Parts: sequence; structure tokens; C-alpha cells
Amino acid sequence: MFQNDRPVFVFHTRFGFPVEIRQSIVMLAMFFVLFSLGTVQGAIDALVMVALILLSIFLHEMGHAWGCRVQGVQVRRVVIFGGGGFCEHRPSSYKQDELIVAMGPIVNLVLWALASMASNWAAATLDDTAQFWQYELAYWVDTFGFLNLALFFFNMVPVQPLDGGKLFHLLLRRLMPPLAALRITGAVGLVFSVLWWPGLVFLFMTTGWLLFFIPSFKQHLAMMRGERTA
Repeated sequence: MFQNDRPVFVFHTRFGFPVEIRQSIVMLAMFFVLFSLGTVQGAIDALVMVALILLSIFLHEMGHAWGCRVQGVQVRRVVIFGGGGFCEHRPSSYKQDELIVAMGPIVNLVLWALASMASNWAAATLDDTAQFWQYELAYWVDTFGFLNLALFFFNMVPVQPLDGGKLFHLLLRRLMPPLAALRITGAVGLVFSVLWWPGLVFLFMTTGWLLFFIPSFKQHLAMMRGERTA
């Protein structure tokens, strides 16, 4: 889906690596606006939602980048696109990968906790004298927390290349021979790849959300057979 996804905006961080925003983000924004009930306020809300999703993914990937930097692994670039994001870095050891991979979901949990505390504080302090913008801000802070919690659970699904699949593989490598770990990771990922489709339908029917990510059945089948994949 994203093979020809080109950068529309690139900026450099103070840490020396670029961050690319791909054109599929525009497609994601258009999708949200399309289903925004056709009102100006609905379109504004949709764009704010896209901005919060973009910020959540960016901070998630910066968590991966931090995991690289503290271990001396050079980060080449961070890419944000309609299906999520990734942190491209120089080769690292399996031990280094444990922290690198874990830091993304950890960042989302921290953001959820901070946003939830701020939202609870707002709910306890706002009263009838509060202005409209204060209620709006409290609502979006709460939404930001929910998005990060949802992003955490989404990323922990044990399929490749999500963090959950990588962490599951890294855990198994600590418990058994590498080949056995690879095969079990592939088998579990294969099951979730099959279940992904009815899961997508259920998610869309119950929440209206549509994920722009499909795990590779072929990749997990190859892993289950003991074949190493990229």
C-alpha cells in the first residue's frame, strides 16, 4: 500500500537524524475529513485528531531513537506515514534491540498516564464558570491519552513488524534456541495475521476506525518454516 509513499516534509532533529513525513499522512487526513459529518467543526476536529495521531506516532518513534542513542547505535532516520512509522538505525545486537523496541510502547504508556492525570485533574476542577476552550482542551487531552493507550495495545500485537512481534521474538530467544524462537514467532504471527481481517471488520463496525496496516501472511509463514526474513 505504501510502496510509492514519498516524503512531503523533512526536518532535522537536534540529534543529527532527519524525520520524514510521508504523503500517505495526507491520505489519512483526507479520510478523517471525509467522515467528519460534513461540517466545518467536524473537519476541524478531524484535523486535530490527525495531528494528535501524528504527534503520538512521532513520540513513539523518538522513544525508539532514544533507545538507540543511549546504546551508541546510530539512528539513520525516522519515518512517519499513514500506516504508522519506523526508526531506521544501524545494525544492533539482539540485546540492544530489547531496549530499542521496548522504548516505543513505553513512551506511549507514559503519555497515556500523563494525559490521564491531566484529564482527571481537569474533570475535578472545571465547573460552570469554566470557559468553552477549557472544556475543549480537557477533551483533547483526554483523547490524546486514549490514542496513546490504543497505540500501545496495537503495537503489542505479536505480528511483524510491530513492536509486540519483535519483543515476543526477543523474549523467546532468551528461553530457547534461535531457530525454535523464529518458528514459534512465525506461527503465532501467522495466527494473528489470519485473525487480523475479521478484527479489522469488527473494529470498523464498532468504532468507525480503519487501520492502514496489514501484517504479512507470507512473512510469518516463512518464519514458521525457519526461514529468516528481513
